[in-house]
Amino acid sequence: MLSSVHPFLWFDSEAEQAAALYTSLIPNSRVTATRTYPEGAPGGMAGKVMSVSFELDGLPVEALNAGPQFRFTEAFSFYVSVDTQDEVDRLWDGLIAGGGAPSQCGWLKDPYGLSWQIVPRVLDELLGDPDPARAQRAMQAMLGMQKLDVAGLRAAADG
Repeated sequence: MLSSVHPFLWFDSEAEQAAALYTSLIPNSRVTATRTYPEGAPGGMAGKVMSVSFELDGLPVEALNAGPQFRFTEAFSFYVSVDTQDEVDRLWDGLIAGGGAPSQCGWLKDPYGLSWQIVPRVLDELLGDPDPARAQRAMQAMLGMQKLDVAGLRAAADG
């Protein structure tokens, strides 16, 4: 059964390209439908891609091409938990390519301005360590990073 609650993303005109990028990077993902504006649509939009439905690891997402009136902000991001540094690197590099921008603490903006958090699962373990000094060292290391570095986080936690 599909959830009736899922993200809806407003793009200027890049919904199809964004969906293709995201589904190529996130395992178990696929584009499920592409719809075009019908004949008679205003502003010369007839025949152009109106919306794209896709799944990111089973999460349904809708994307709409509706013009530049609204832009993405960091108030919404996709949070992706991964197991290895290789996965961090692959997703980070793939989402930055083509005009994305790194931020702090595992956050980045993709080429379309959408924010992502690429987070190794070990970070939760380190930040929740029962030894508060160990957790604090991991936190301080994370705050100094853009792309998260699993080995660097572990080394910092270990002191």
